[in-house]
Amino acid sequence: MAVTTTLTWNEERSFQKLLGNVSLRLLYKSSVHGRSTVEMQNRCRCQGPIVTVIYHSNSIFGVFTLGHSSDMSESFTEPNASFFFSLQKNETMEMKTVVLNSTVTFYRNNLTFCFSSYYNQKLSLNFEESRIYIPRIFEEELIVKSHAKSTFLECEVFRVEGIKDEAGYINRITRAIQHRNSLLADVRAYSPYADLVSEIRILLLGPVGSGKSSFFNSVKSIFQGHLTRQAIVGSDVTSITEQYRIYSIKDGKNGQSLPFMLCDSMGLDEKEGVGLCVDDIPHILKGCVPDRYEFSPQKPITPKHPTFITSPSLKDRIHCVAYVFDINSMDNLSSKMVAKLKQIQKEVINCGVAQVALLTKVNNCNEVLQDNFLKMNKAMISQSQIQNVNKILGIPLSRILVVDNYASEREMDPVKDILILSALKQMFRATDDFLEDLPLE
Repeated sequence: MAVTTTLTWNEERSFQKLLGNVSLRLLYKSSVHGRSTVEMQNRCRCQGPIVTVIYHSNSIFGVFTLGHSSDMSESFTEPNASFFFSLQKNETMEMKTVVLNSTVTFYRNNLTFCFSSYYNQKLSLNFEESRIYIPRIFEEELIVKSHAKSTFLECEVFRVEGIKDEAGYINRITRAIQHRNSLLADVRAYSPYADLVSEIRILLLGPVGSGKSSFFNSVKSIFQGHLTRQAIVGSDVTSITEQYRIYSIKDGKNGQSLPFMLCDSMGLDEKEGVGLCVDDIPHILKGCVPDRYEFSPQKPITPKHPTFITSPSLKDRIHCVAYVFDINSMDNLSSKMVAKLKQIQKEVINCGVAQVALLTKVNNCNEVLQDNFLKMNKAMISQSQIQNVNKILGIPLSRILVVDNYASEREMDPVKDILILSALKQMFRATDDFLEDLPLE
């Protein structure tokens, strides 16, 4: 009879993604093979990189080790490139990690991971009594709760197949997860300047097919914890988006709305009478256009329209404009499109609204960021597409943002999330500058 893991499909996919879309082969399961460190060693020795998974109340956690056990004696130690992780059983299936270097010890039916970088803090399992000890520092960082008499429900060990056998590769993955989670916390904690509004509004403007609707879908996916397709996207030569949409973002399926909204507009076209009408722009910026307004390229909205908002307040206004471009088409913008963009920008400047540029469809996210994930590579900044945006619209390089939206993928990617969340943070900063500069009245 085949032995199966206790992990759900989604939980197993979370671990596989964490390690770079690898496959996991179950080697040991305590409830089947016996709660014995000797039996665990016999089944797991010389297997290469392994993941030890411990099931504990409402969380799943464990240790990945790049090395392996080659000794069958009752007690041995071996240093490993490793990290400690936890997976919270909530709607977002959020993964937490800490990059460490550990020594693994088997002794008298106890399994102990000693983390020297944390002053010899130890994670230990007593198989005879099903007891587990979790260092307090891990409880705080990985949101895992335990007490002196904590027990574990199950322990499984998997061989990790298809992983690059390099400690540097593992460190980059875990640093990406950590930085992504840090950015996620920053975005969740954002509050508009001086509480002038409860939610800021960011308008997405750009040529047809530039990725405006896909950007909204990507942002929503991050906060839902899985890929979503609320906004309709397509690759037609004419704009798929025909309505003005004001999208709020919820933190989780039933979570509270986050303090920002993304406003999706009809795509711009270089031809007159096609795509978003330039005369609609001032009304959108001033907050006069309602959600789900049906655009008409030949006939802009007027104060006589039945849904026209005649007295918009600050909360109804656009607080930041993000010009969205396909990075692969940036060098081929026609003179007519450039002229239309500059015409629109004049309206934006007249309203004093903050501005950023968003370049989508980057080919390789891993080449955009430096190893510390804090800055873009200099080679990326010097690319002609970014320089062209700076030249055409005069937007500072620090506010020309690069992302790769989720399109055909089936799984989330922490590096993509980093770029998207970093772009949001820059939009927030630009918006706060706008709000701070408003006249006192």
